Amino acid sequence: MGEALPILKAGQLDIISHSAEQSGRLGVRLGALLRAGDVICLSGNMGAGKTIFAAGIGRGWGAKHPLTSPTFNLVHDHTRVTDKQHLYHLDCYRFEKVDDAEAIGFDDILAGSGAVIIEWPEQIAPLIPIERLWIEIRVLDATRRSFSLDAVGKRSEDLLIQFRESTFGA
Repeated sequence: MGEALPILKAGQLDIISHSAEQSGRLGVRLGALLRAGDVICLSGNMGAGKTIFAAGIGRGWGAKHPLTSPTFNLVHDHTRVTDKQHLYHLDCYRFEKVDDAEAIGFDDILAGSGAVIIEWPEQIAPLIPIERLWIEIRVLDATRRSFSLDAVGKRSEDLLIQFRESTFGA
């Protein structure tokens, strides 16, 4: 018989979370690994748990204040306590067209010195950098969520490897 092919290719990871608390803890692990320039895209239906996961990322990253949904403000700029680094949290749900990203200064956010979390990234897909970690969150039932992570680019692939090791061991 031939060599068995892996179920997932390099740069991909699937995880099942059994509770909102576990989803938040996964976010904490990812947040602790973020660096300036990292772009995290959180995709999924309403109520899938994007903001819970993003809040965990903020805790792990060291945000001065808890991350909450930026649905009505569209973008929140968080500062890390230790080094004043920035973490931008965007919610593109209300965008009607890609050009709406200009109104929040999306290009400036990407060019800045912080990490970026984007909820509803499909709304501005043509503007998303190729180098990114795309996370699709799916509702399995009332408490369980499926996280499918897809890294594109060297830094994002390294981030995914670090996250996998942090979460499951080497």
